[in-house]
Amino acid sequence: MKLFREFLCDAAEPWQLGFQDPATPVMEGLIELHHDLMFFLAFILVFVMWILGRTLYHFNASKNPIPHKITHGTLIEIVWTVTPSLILILIALPSFALLYSMEEIVDPAVTLKAVGHQWYWVYEYSDYNVSDEEALTFESYMVAEDDLEPGQLRLLEVDNRVVLPVQTHIRVVITAADVLHSWAVPSLGVKCDAIPGRLNQVSLFIKREGVFYGQCSELCGVNHGFMPIVVESVPVDDYIQWVTNKIEV
Repeated sequence: MKLFREFLCDAAEPWQLGFQDPATPVMEGLIELHHDLMFFLAFILVFVMWILGRTLYHFNASKNPIPHKITHGTLIEIVWTVTPSLILILIALPSFALLYSMEEIVDPAVTLKAVGHQWYWVYEYSDYNVSDEEALTFESYMVAEDDLEPGQLRLLEVDNRVVLPVQTHIRVVITAADVLHSWAVPSLGVKCDAIPGRLNQVSLFIKREGVFYGQCSELCGVNHGFMPIVVESVPVDDYIQWVTNKIEV
């Protein structure tokens, strides 16, 4: 069961410092942007520490008892103004490209509606509504610790998982029925606020099969930490079979 958790499920691990394995192009882009930013951060940190070290070593009372009377230098002021500007531009270019890709509208094959409640989620697959009645809607509650089966994750497992197909463009419409919530699944690169009276939208394209865990990420009351999210990605044929079984029930 431990191997099942580690290799088939995407969830946070004890003392984890890095990201979870990406399952969408957006999450891959976020991780690559993070690595790019860390390169600039490390370079700036080393450079600033080197400058500070040289300053403390060379410009002190024992080595230079008479301080220089230079108040400013045109060249160095130009350098320390232009260089950070160029670094910001280099950071902004991939950042804007990622932002635009996240906002790109693609005609979805599947639409999922997630509604936050205190303290559970309601999911609706509106593509399969044949009338005014909701054809495929279910509630998703956290599994209590006493009801967990071997291999299930504490505070992360739910009684009804969201099932989505891989290699498919998916639209997730997110809202709330009472207070602010946030639908967040790290491996999918998704964190979207659920606001009462407002519909927010995110796009997904899941590239691999798996089980992805998330949690409500907006403080929503006393049981805020007890409304997890579980998304299971399956092949398209399995997804069609799952939808058929759900509708027939």
